[in-house]
Amino acid sequence: MSDPRALGVLQRVFGYESFRGEQQAIVEHVIGGGDALVLMPTGGGKSLCYQVPALVREGTGIVVSPLIALMQDQVDALTELGVRAAFLNSTQDWQQVREVEQAFVAGELDLLYVAPERLLTDRCLQLLERGRIALFAIDEAHCVSQWGHDFRPEYLGLSMLHERWPDVPRIALTATATADTRSEIAQRLSLDQARHFVASFDRPNIRYRIIEKNEVRRQLLEMIRNEHEGDSGVVYCLSRARVEDTANFLCEQGIHALPYHAGLSAQVRAENQSRFLREDGVVMVATIAFGMGIDKPDVRFVAHIDLPKSVEGYYQETGRAGRDGLPATAWLAYGLQDVVQQRRMIDESPGDDGYRRRLGQQLDAMLALCETVECRRVRLLAYFGQNITACGNCDVCLEPPETWDGTVAAQKVLSAVYRLGKERGQRYGAGHIIDILRGKSSERTRQHDHESLSVFGIGADLSESAWRGVLRQLLAKGLLMVDHDGYGTLALTEASRNVLRGETQLMLRREPEKKARSRGGVRTKAPVIDLPADRMPVFEALRAWRAEVARGNGVPAYVIFHDATLREIALAEPQSLQDLGHISGVGARKLEAYGKEILRCVSRPG
Repeated sequence: MSDPRALGVLQRVFGYESFRGEQQAIVEHVIGGGDALVLMPTGGGKSLCYQVPALVREGTGIVVSPLIALMQDQVDALTELGVRAAFLNSTQDWQQVREVEQAFVAGELDLLYVAPERLLTDRCLQLLERGRIALFAIDEAHCVSQWGHDFRPEYLGLSMLHERWPDVPRIALTATATADTRSEIAQRLSLDQARHFVASFDRPNIRYRIIEKNEVRRQLLEMIRNEHEGDSGVVYCLSRARVEDTANFLCEQGIHALPYHAGLSAQVRAENQSRFLREDGVVMVATIAFGMGIDKPDVRFVAHIDLPKSVEGYYQETGRAGRDGLPATAWLAYGLQDVVQQRRMIDESPGDDGYRRRLGQQLDAMLALCETVECRRVRLLAYFGQNITACGNCDVCLEPPETWDGTVAAQKVLSAVYRLGKERGQRYGAGHIIDILRGKSSERTRQHDHESLSVFGIGADLSESAWRGVLRQLLAKGLLMVDHDGYGTLALTEASRNVLRGETQLMLRREPEKKARSRGGVRTKAPVIDLPADRMPVFEALRAWRAEVARGNGVPAYVIFHDATLREIALAEPQSLQDLGHISGVGARKLEAYGKEILRCVSRPG
């Protein structure tokens, strides 16, 4: 039996006619006092799963969030909906803190956002004892996993919530977790009796594309200019220096880019993040320190110019694109050096053999995704235990790569590595091995008499790029390894023997030939908002109106309305407030505040 109170809150406050997917089951389970562990993709509506129960149940919903810099925007968005929301964090002075504490004790708050480190202080725990708590929501729950990509030690202390408030339901939420990570979250947060809700991980609006790295800054620039000119996007880099270099390069090329990494001051990070959220067309170039909890719905692309360390991290980061359900791109460029570098970083990482083995397994899964000849989405979702058919919206589906018998080519590489490995005290990386195979004379080949080797020139039939692809795939398949010498030297593995003996056939991936694009050619960017030509002026008028209101209120534009809602308004041509109230995303508070202005935009665009 459905709870009419939950549906009433959804429609009246949030402006949605009905719940999506598992939302209703989750909401009603928590309203009934049950604990829940929720896995739902970014943009899938996780926040409604605790916001609606908090508004239905007596008391205040306490939201544990690691994202101090984003709490203000989250509270602003709820306030726009007429929800009584506040936060407690280190950005407030003592008077602001006291006002929030008094409002909580008086029962005047629907939702209170608190960082985990503050929640666990004696002062905050004593405060919570004085008020009435509707529920505890633990957002970004994967932060409790010590194997995860966003581990936060302070999350480990949150298991005490059940001991201190045994009758208050808890809901832990994350956008990404394998079965092992899910089990770890439940164990560490004492959610052993919690009901698990696992939604589909599929984000069909995101187009996944992975290319071979070749002058990656030029490739990135070409992708942005041809497909996402003027769009908001995120570019992920592995190091701070790479972030700075890439952001400066994009700015020099006329792209509005900002850097974000842990080496910048807290003030600069906060300012750059605020500009990204509030301004249109900003590209954030960042390390993985950026992005968790970002609610900006109109991020049209996420690009990686270095290989992510795990599929979980990659999925979490790409999920920040297209939260509004409109078309978006997940673009990754990676090459041989990425694989060598990641293997070396694992070998040099602190921790025991088990820890390094786990990192190696995560990298292997990421490499398998990069080198797959089947649908990217099939491979990606299989990692999370979900089976789907080919998606038709990834590079492999749209431009299927060829496979070829690379057994002989692999034997040539392995033979060269074997012969070079016998030279004690010498170190030879991928570039030198390729020179030998292609018969390319150099000072180094002459100095070490490598031109007399039997393998010199036996691979002249393949280009340098092709050989790099072979080496990359041999590393990905564990048929070559990065030696522990710290120099990136390549060495054979136990599995190499079967290939050298001819006992194993090796099918390799060959990238499809790239079609030459003329310099004056038509750009390939397709319109994100699909509307009839006569409705576009209405949509643009609504966007201009929204921007003005957002500036006046000091909030990001999407806090007022998402593009998807404006599109629906432009398409529906509402003639009355009653008509407008039936459009998804227009709740009672927004209808009252903005209804008449919206109708004016619709009737007189521009």
